[in-house]
Amino acid sequence: MSAELGELLAARLTALRHPPPESGGNRGPDYGGIPEPEYGGIPRSEYGGNRDPDYGGNRDPEYRRTRGPGPVRVVGLEQASGGASRETWFVELDTGERLVLRRDPPGLARPEGMAREAVVLEAAAQAGVPVPELVDHGADDTVLGSPYVLTRHVDGETIPRRLLRDDAYAEARAGLARELGRAAARIHRIPVPEGFPEPDPLEQLVVDYDALGDPIPAVEIAFRWLRENRPAGAGRTLVHGDFRNGNLIVDRSGLRAVLDWELVHVGDPMEDLGWLCTNAWRFGSPLPAGGFGSLDELFDGYAEVAGTRPDPEVVRWWEVLGTAKWGVICRSQAEQHLSGAHPSMELAAIGRRVCEQEYDLLVALGVPGPTPPLQVESEAADLHGRPTAAELVAATRDFLRDEVLAGADGRMKFQALVAANVLSTVERELRFGAEQERRHAARLAELGFADRAAFAAALRAGEADPRNEDVAGLLWSEVFDRLAVANPKHIQSRTRGGNGA
Repeated sequence: MSAELGELLAARLTALRHPPPESGGNRGPDYGGIPEPEYGGIPRSEYGGNRDPDYGGNRDPEYRRTRGPGPVRVVGLEQASGGASRETWFVELDTGERLVLRRDPPGLARPEGMAREAVVLEAAAQAGVPVPELVDHGADDTVLGSPYVLTRHVDGETIPRRLLRDDAYAEARAGLARELGRAAARIHRIPVPEGFPEPDPLEQLVVDYDALGDPIPAVEIAFRWLRENRPAGAGRTLVHGDFRNGNLIVDRSGLRAVLDWELVHVGDPMEDLGWLCTNAWRFGSPLPAGGFGSLDELFDGYAEVAGTRPDPEVVRWWEVLGTAKWGVICRSQAEQHLSGAHPSMELAAIGRRVCEQEYDLLVALGVPGPTPPLQVESEAADLHGRPTAAELVAATRDFLRDEVLAGADGRMKFQALVAANVLSTVERELRFGAEQERRHAARLAELGFADRAAFAAALRAGEADPRNEDVAGLLWSEVFDRLAVANPKHIQSRTRGGNGA
């Protein structure tokens, strides 16, 4: 696939470097001329699109200005690890230039989202938000196989755990919460475009959740709390939609770029701050602002630019919504695999992260809970003897970790790590699952519920009260059991988050 993509990229970049005379010679076809192109139904000029933000409007990016004698050659192409919803490719040209290609997985095209991202990258740059320089974009599947955005490479680090732990970023970390507050405020000052989606975030989340047909008791409690405690809106602005640790480029001096604008929409600006503070995106840090600093630091930075200081209780509401949202997204991403729409081990694995968000929701909402129970191993099958199924899975996992990972790099190393973690989950379910299922059925029966779906339905209808000791006990017991299989470390630390491995 990479060889074919490299050929398509080379052809596209050659066409941009050597445009036909009728294009005016200074822009790629997607930006060309008259009538003015529209992105997601919105003319580019409505976003300040008459100027190219990083090169003054009358000059083209270097790869277009340097018109070599021959075609562009792609000499390096590597797919980034991670990225469950979109592909990311690092591109190196024969000129030494480095680019980054983001595209929809072939067969799962979302051209409107990619077009919005391209337009907003330009508007964000003009608003003073650090973003990568836009090089090209398109919605035609025949160009690069699916809708795409192509930007310049920005030096720095994106991996959250490195940013939060490595000494090299200690100086940057010290001021990053405040810097992220300023960046968020600048995003929210971008003129609100016409035609961008403006969903009700809570109601849309409920619709998406119901469509899965897989009720989750802790999410039902969250929905009820969110409806009962919804604050007044803090305004109507452009919202990044995925403003968090993991979508940032940081170097030793601080923030270099805000990435991944695919979920951009119009809404309440506090949505971005709540999402940044969601526990999943702290990656093991006790500090609430993306793992980098305090809420006061984040709010101080925001107020420097916006002129108003966020209300902590409003941001908390959005944080609870963000936790429920990430739980639903985890299950939705797993459904892409289960339905056959996008078979992927990584997507399948993310489905087992739902219970982490259930745990975080119960903590955030103050549902009283007991101490986690000791897990009891299920009896080994007499017929098959040793090694047991759990022991075979553990041996395969150790082979992946000790031998395959040692010789892998790039995306293959990441995928091998995900596979090893999946096998650990399978091993724990083989060891504990049968006994957990027996206890679970007994607890449901004691409270008169046929199954987990019936329990969730009673919570939604208000027929089961999470403040009741028995109901709370059932909620916690099933979350503890699910975490004991999926990620026991989450119980130990509570701040251990993430989206895959």
